[in-house]
Amino acid sequence: MAVKTPRDKRDVGKVEHIFRRVLHVLELLIAALTVVVLVICIGVEIYRMCTVDAYFSDLNTFLHNILTIVVGLEFVRMLIDMTPGNTLEVLIMATARHIIMNHNDPVTLMIGIFCIAGLFATRRFLIRKSEMTEDLVELD
Repeated sequence: MAVKTPRDKRDVGKVEHIFRRVLHVLELLIAALTVVVLVICIGVEIYRMCTVDAYFSDLNTFLHNILTIVVGLEFVRMLIDMTPGNTLEVLIMATARHIIMNHNDPVTLMIGIFCIAGLFATRRFLIRKSEMTEDLVELD
């Protein structure tokens, strides 16, 4: 049975640090790829607005596309700067998009409203202001 020496613990710490760095770089690459795709989607939407005669006649499709891009942009912001505040904003935006796009029945609408209220309450009462801007992942 081998006993861990302080050197072994330092080696494990270095490996964990390397993994954290690699994961952080991968998150940034995913964020960059997502931004490129979102910019292309915005360009496609602008092109459709200018060329399709009845583009605004189907408001539901327009809102779906635009709100999907907005949620994607919030997601990129969360990947780049992973703080509790940004994470809660992504959840609020995604829930609001769901409420706007899927207004099927009053019960679902009320559940969505309560979810958003809960997220705002979490932000206001459960997370200290000093923690709102702290990075969720420490890179040492």
